[in-house]
Amino acid sequence: MRAHLRALGAEVHDSSTENAAEALIVLRNGDRHAVTVDWAGPVMVPGLHDEATVQAACGVMHVHGRRSGSPRGIGVDYCGTAAGVLAMTGLLAAVLRGEPRVRTSVAEAALLTISQYLAAAGADEAEAVDLRPGGPPFVSADGVRFEVEALLPEVWAAFWTALGADSAAIRGGWKPYQFRYATATAPIPDVLHTATRAAMFTKITEAAAVSGASVCALYGPIEPITTPWRIEPTEGRATRDGAELVVYEAGRRIQAPMAAHLLGLLGATVIRVEPPGGDPLRGMPPVCRDISARWLALNRGKGAVEIDLKDPADRQRLRDELADADVFLHNWAPGNAEKWRLAAPDLPGGIVYAHTSGWGGGDLPDVPLGTDFMVQARTGLAGLVRPSDEDPAPSLMTLVDVLGGLIGAEAVLAGVLTRRLTGRGVAVESSLLGAASALLGGARERPAPGFRVPVDGRIDGVDVVTDLAALPGDPRFAAVLGRDDRGCPALGSPWRFL
Repeated sequence: MRAHLRALGAEVHDSSTENAAEALIVLRNGDRHAVTVDWAGPVMVPGLHDEATVQAACGVMHVHGRRSGSPRGIGVDYCGTAAGVLAMTGLLAAVLRGEPRVRTSVAEAALLTISQYLAAAGADEAEAVDLRPGGPPFVSADGVRFEVEALLPEVWAAFWTALGADSAAIRGGWKPYQFRYATATAPIPDVLHTATRAAMFTKITEAAAVSGASVCALYGPIEPITTPWRIEPTEGRATRDGAELVVYEAGRRIQAPMAAHLLGLLGATVIRVEPPGGDPLRGMPPVCRDISARWLALNRGKGAVEIDLKDPADRQRLRDELADADVFLHNWAPGNAEKWRLAAPDLPGGIVYAHTSGWGGGDLPDVPLGTDFMVQARTGLAGLVRPSDEDPAPSLMTLVDVLGGLIGAEAVLAGVLTRRLTGRGVAVESSLLGAASALLGGARERPAPGFRVPVDGRIDGVDVVTDLAALPGDPRFAAVLGRDDRGCPALGSPWRFL
């Protein structure tokens, strides 16, 4: 929280607190706004007093441990970092709304980070994929541990075919691999692991180059970037003050949808830009009354407009609609916004243009595709999330995608506040690299053996939650977790403005 306050240009004076964190800011006009971060907040589980107990009680250890087959604590202070970003987002919202005080908690941040897993656990039907333990990274014949990213089944098949893998195993591995972003585990057939162990890493990189897959060895920790986002004024003059935000979001997977979801929880009107026929992920199992539970976790309450980005007329229609918007937010691959003439210079003047990217803000050589597990591998985060007596491996809980979404929402509000102060449009960029850096900044060495590993199902006297489906009916979580109009588990706003 202090680091992000400094990034906003604040003069920060450290002080002690009995809470997880708190801050009071005094603006140049004399207005005062305070934020407090509790450990438990409205969650009524006794004994929540640090990162480990919050991870245990709120299901984070269970989700992170799915790949291993039993609960494991994340080796970095993930929930506390997420809570710091939530606090900053709430503080910026308080300034924009003229509210004197806002509160949040580490427990609410923890529940937010596993919201898609909570939603799926409470759906009308069972998971459509196997949740047995397993997953990458893979290991080459010369001992290199590495991740593979293939966004299309044809690319996946071509990569493994180049390594001589059996076609039945290739087909059988695609579904758990594809769903690992949603399930936090990936029981990939052993035949595929055998194929990589029989090939030198140079051959594996050649197979990736031929097939179009992306391969990344697990690196040691990088030097983290220090700025969580970039904010630059644009040429257009602002015609809206952002008092009632209208946000258009063109997002895939988690990062941009999560950022827009948080803005919606703060009262913004959010309109998703979806392809003709609607977002295909609406039907991703398991469902709640014919709508994907995971999709609802990030997109409930949003409106939608269908735009064919390949059609120049549709792209112009989107530009026209953005004349009545405050924010345009996307997480497209680098260059796509420029190709489609939907980058900041192409949009109506005065808008806040927000790009939640993979590698923005850094200058790393040889970066792979900017997706969650590849960012964990390239930044060295994969080595820090598990204790030193376990092999390094990225968490299959989408750590940087979710945290990147939280930082993205914070960046948007920083951009809206900048626009209000300057009267000009603003371009902002946040990234998965920035999210990884926030976690790397607090831990540069691997945790000791047994770190945050529960003993007899408990951590420091707190029971480890292993049944996410039971949480919506648990009275200890009733103040923060309920069900939406489709019966899907739903988290309320993690902020309380006072």
